[in-house]
Amino acid sequence: MDDIRISELTIYPVKSMRGISLSASPLDAMGLQWDRRWMLVDAQGKFLTGRQLPRLLTIQPELDADGALTLRFPDGSRLAVPPASDIRTPVRVWNDEVAAATVDSGCDAVLSRYLERDCRLVFIEESEVRPVDPDYAQPGDRTGFSDGFPLLLISEASLADLNSRLDAPLPMSRFRPNLVVAGCPPYAEDQWQGFQVGDLRFDVVKPCSRCIMTTVDRDRGERAGDEPLKTLMRYRRQGNKVMFGQNVIHRSRGELHVGDRLIPNP
Repeated sequence: MDDIRISELTIYPVKSMRGISLSASPLDAMGLQWDRRWMLVDAQGKFLTGRQLPRLLTIQPELDADGALTLRFPDGSRLAVPPASDIRTPVRVWNDEVAAATVDSGCDAVLSRYLERDCRLVFIEESEVRPVDPDYAQPGDRTGFSDGFPLLLISEASLADLNSRLDAPLPMSRFRPNLVVAGCPPYAEDQWQGFQVGDLRFDVVKPCSRCIMTTVDRDRGERAGDEPLKTLMRYRRQGNKVMFGQNVIHRSRGELHVGDRLIPNP
């Protein structure tokens, strides 16, 4: 049997901003704690991502032990984000509408200037329920401001296989997984129905379709060509989409650690 282990744990506190690498993370109702709890929206409340605003990927979130958020910009300046307010506003993520908490007009102004686009920062409270697509979920499954599922998993071997086909290898950060695993063959995760980590259970529910965000160089905050989508289209195409990684729903609460063993359910 393969000795499959979690090799990376990453959260993305603000949708489309950079991730934070962790050695351990609790699982709460929405996924890894603090993952995609903040998001930028336009004046109509529609979500904004690196698809429209690639400079979002140049901003590094930082969290203290209590979950207080600071944003670090490429020039080294920092923006301390106050706690969310008691004011709720309707926001839209794809086809879902949720009541999000506004944060601070001063933060909105700083981010709007940096991104050269009017925007507001919002937060999803623990009490707000955004259900997961019922075609893939069980009643009660929920997520935060992710595109649709609580967790994304990719194996190191899958990225290594992709990089062997590219002229210039790409880092795992291009694909924004929460869980990276080592010790399995390339694309083994495609065959898993679920997996167990200790007493914690997870369902593997749907391949992840990839978009132009995978082509954005996060250091420059701009698109860097057609890769990896051009290469993935050659061998990972399903219909008019390309798939890389697996969407996952957790069935247990607990804590995950880098180095934890993962036992697949084929």
